[in-house]
Amino acid sequence: MLSVNVSAYLQRSAVRWWVVGILFVGVGTGILHVLVAILGMPLVWGSLLGAEIGTLLRFVINDRWVFGFRKPSWARLWKYHVANGSGFVIWFGVTNLLSWCGIHYLLASVFGMACSVGWGMLTNFLWVWRQKETVDL
Repeated sequence: MLSVNVSAYLQRSAVRWWVVGILFVGVGTGILHVLVAILGMPLVWGSLLGAEIGTLLRFVINDRWVFGFRKPSWARLWKYHVANGSGFVIWFGVTNLLSWCGIHYLLASVFGMACSVGWGMLTNFLWVWRQKETVDL
Protein backbone atom coordinates (compact mmCIF):
# COMPACT_ATOMS: atom_id res chain seq x y z
CA MET A 1 0.00 0.00 0.00
CA LEU A 2 2.88 2.37 0.76
CA SER A 3 4.22 1.98 -2.79
CA VAL A 4 0.89 3.22 -4.17
CA ASN A 5 1.05 6.29 -1.91
CA VAL A 6 4.66 6.99 -2.88
CA SER A 7 3.78 6.56 -6.55
CA ALA A 8 0.85 9.00 -6.29
CA TYR A 9 3.04 11.44 -4.38
CA LEU A 10 5.77 11.28 -7.03
CA GLN A 11 3.29 11.75 -9.87
CA ARG A 12 1.69 14.78 -8.20
CA SER A 13 5.10 16.23 -7.34
CA ALA A 14 6.43 15.69 -10.85
CA VAL A 15 3.48 17.52 -12.40
CA ARG A 16 3.89 20.40 -9.96
CA TRP A 17 7.66 20.48 -10.58
CA TRP A 18 7.05 20.87 -14.32
CA VAL A 19 4.42 23.57 -13.76
CA VAL A 20 6.85 25.59 -11.63
CA GLY A 21 9.66 25.12 -14.16
CA ILE A 22 7.55 26.19 -17.13
CA LEU A 23 6.05 29.18 -15.31
CA PHE A 24 9.50 30.35 -14.29
CA VAL A 25 10.54 30.71 -17.91
CA GLY A 26 8.16 33.67 -17.97
CA VAL A 27 8.94 34.83 -14.44
CA GLY A 28 12.68 34.75 -15.12
CA THR A 29 12.23 36.68 -18.34
CA GLY A 30 10.15 39.27 -16.49
CA ILE A 31 12.74 39.63 -13.74
CA LEU A 32 15.49 40.06 -16.33
CA HIS A 33 13.46 42.69 -18.16
CA VAL A 34 12.86 44.68 -14.96
CA LEU A 35 16.52 44.55 -13.95
CA VAL A 36 17.94 45.45 -17.37
CA ALA A 37 15.33 47.53 -19.22
CA ILE A 38 13.67 49.32 -16.30
CA LEU A 39 16.41 49.56 -13.66
CA GLY A 40 19.20 49.98 -16.24
CA MET A 41 21.41 47.22 -14.88
CA PRO A 42 24.09 45.88 -17.29
CA LEU A 43 23.00 42.58 -18.85
CA VAL A 44 25.79 40.54 -17.26
CA TRP A 45 24.83 41.70 -13.74
CA GLY A 46 21.11 41.66 -14.45
CA SER A 47 21.24 38.10 -15.72
CA LEU A 48 23.26 36.94 -12.70
CA LEU A 49 21.00 38.69 -10.20
CA GLY A 50 17.88 37.60 -12.08
CA ALA A 51 19.05 34.00 -12.11
CA GLU A 52 19.66 34.10 -8.35
CA ILE A 53 16.29 35.72 -7.63
CA GLY A 54 14.58 33.11 -9.81
CA THR A 55 16.51 30.29 -8.13
CA LEU A 56 15.50 31.48 -4.66
CA LEU A 57 11.85 31.90 -5.64
CA ARG A 58 11.74 28.48 -7.34
CA PHE A 59 13.35 26.91 -4.29
CA VAL A 60 10.72 28.32 -1.94
CA ILE A 61 7.85 27.26 -4.22
CA ASN A 62 9.32 23.80 -4.84
CA ASP A 63 10.09 23.30 -1.17
CA ARG A 64 6.56 24.11 0.00
CA TRP A 65 4.14 23.47 -2.88
CA VAL A 66 5.87 20.71 -4.85
CA PHE A 67 7.51 18.70 -2.06
CA GLY A 68 5.37 19.75 0.93
CA PHE A 69 7.98 20.90 3.44
CA ARG A 70 6.62 23.27 6.05
CA LYS A 71 9.80 25.32 6.45
CA PRO A 72 12.75 25.79 4.08
CA SER A 73 16.16 24.64 5.27
CA TRP A 74 19.64 25.93 4.53
CA ALA A 75 20.74 22.37 3.68
CA ARG A 76 18.08 21.95 0.98
CA LEU A 77 18.76 25.46 -0.34
CA TRP A 78 22.48 24.64 -0.66
CA LYS A 79 21.73 21.33 -2.40
CA TYR A 80 19.34 23.11 -4.76
CA HIS A 81 22.03 25.64 -5.68
CA VAL A 82 24.51 22.83 -6.34
CA ALA A 83 21.92 20.98 -8.44
CA ASN A 84 21.15 24.12 -10.47
CA GLY A 85 24.83 24.92 -10.94
CA SER A 86 25.61 21.40 -12.12
CA GLY A 87 22.62 21.60 -14.48
CA PHE A 88 24.11 24.74 -16.00
CA VAL A 89 27.47 23.00 -16.45
CA ILE A 90 25.69 20.10 -18.20
CA TRP A 91 23.76 22.45 -20.51
CA PHE A 92 26.91 24.44 -21.31
CA GLY A 93 29.01 21.32 -21.92
CA VAL A 94 26.46 19.51 -24.10
CA THR A 95 25.63 22.65 -26.09
CA ASN A 96 29.26 23.45 -26.84
CA LEU A 97 30.33 19.85 -27.45
CA LEU A 98 27.52 19.18 -29.92
CA SER A 99 28.11 22.51 -31.63
CA TRP A 100 31.81 21.68 -31.91
CA CYS A 101 30.78 18.35 -33.52
CA GLY A 102 28.89 20.23 -36.24
CA ILE A 103 25.34 20.36 -34.86
CA HIS A 104 23.69 23.77 -35.21
CA TYR A 105 24.13 25.70 -31.98
CA LEU A 106 20.37 26.19 -31.42
CA LEU A 107 19.66 22.47 -31.81
CA ALA A 108 22.67 21.74 -29.62
CA SER A 109 21.22 24.08 -26.99
CA VAL A 110 17.88 22.23 -27.05
CA PHE A 111 19.70 18.93 -26.46
CA GLY A 112 21.68 20.61 -23.69
CA MET A 113 18.44 21.83 -22.10
CA ALA A 114 16.94 18.34 -22.25
CA CYS A 115 19.99 16.91 -20.51
CA SER A 116 19.97 19.70 -17.93
CA VAL A 117 16.26 19.30 -17.17
CA GLY A 118 16.67 15.53 -16.85
CA TRP A 119 19.54 16.08 -14.44
CA GLY A 120 17.45 18.63 -12.55
CA MET A 121 14.63 16.14 -12.06
CA LEU A 122 17.03 13.48 -10.84
CA THR A 123 18.81 15.75 -8.40
CA ASN A 124 15.64 17.42 -7.16
CA PHE A 125 13.69 14.21 -6.56
CA LEU A 126 16.50 11.89 -5.50
CA TRP A 127 18.80 14.24 -3.61
CA VAL A 128 17.51 17.72 -2.70
CA TRP A 129 13.98 16.73 -1.66
CA ARG A 130 14.40 12.99 -1.23
CA GLN A 131 11.68 11.48 0.93
CA LYS A 132 13.18 8.97 3.35
CA GLU A 133 10.29 6.80 4.56
CA THR A 134 6.63 7.72 4.55
CA VAL A 135 4.90 10.39 2.54
CA ASP A 136 1.94 12.47 3.70
CA LEU A 137 -0.57 12.95 0.93
